Amino acid sequence: MQFKQYNLSLKDDVENFTKQLFYSLFDDVCQKKAQHLKDSFINILNGLCIENAESVWEVYQQSFCEIREKLDLDAQAFERTDPACKSLGEVYLAYPGFHAIAVHRLSHELYKINLPILPRMMSEYAHGLTGTDIHPGATIGDSFFIDHATGIVIGETTVIKNNVKIYQGVTLGGLQVKKELASVKRHPTIENNVTIYANATILGGNVVVGSDSIIGANVCVTDSVPEGSIVTYESENKITTRKSYAK
Repeated sequence: MQFKQYNLSLKDDVENFTKQLFYSLFDDVCQKKAQHLKDSFINILNGLCIENAESVWEVYQQSFCEIREKLDLDAQAFERTDPACKSLGEVYLAYPGFHAIAVHRLSHELYKINLPILPRMMSEYAHGLTGTDIHPGATIGDSFFIDHATGIVIGETTVIKNNVKIYQGVTLGGLQVKKELASVKRHPTIENNVTIYANATILGGNVVVGSDSIIGANVCVTDSVPEGSIVTYESENKITTRKSYAK
């Protein structure tokens, strides 16, 4: 039996490229001193059998300064929102949610120009590192905040507007998983100034969460939510003392 060959070592190359590109956003990449990044990028695209690698790089690097500007807005949102945050430097250096957003913004630009495979490889690198799974196709606005990061899933056709806050375990997903829905909007739209608390699930391409809404912890939403809403999950906790239980 003859098997098709895949160059799986490219996974290591992409991880290193993504890490170095992330670092360079805060160093030299906006000054176009990133020849080493260009060389790595071209080698990866050649390994993926993608043509016109140098032209793709020229287009891609034009987005770096804008990405850096967006990331600075994201970092400021972290500092404003998280009471445990002591400085902006802490966000840049120690917050997995910020790291996940940064890699997403970098991979999303490649997704927008229809570059195959590489955006997904970059997002999977961030997924493994941060516990946050953001498909590179998701559209995310300014000043995005992800707290704790772990267990968050954001699907390909999700649209997130500005000043949105998301906590751990949130899923923005689809109601169905069918191949014939590949070109359909399958994931929700989150309007401006929405907060989504831990382990909430919002499903469906026609679902819109209106601006200034709060989605409480553990809620499952499959219908649109009007702006200014508060959606909560009510359950009754029964508390019994150990002494009473022993009787």
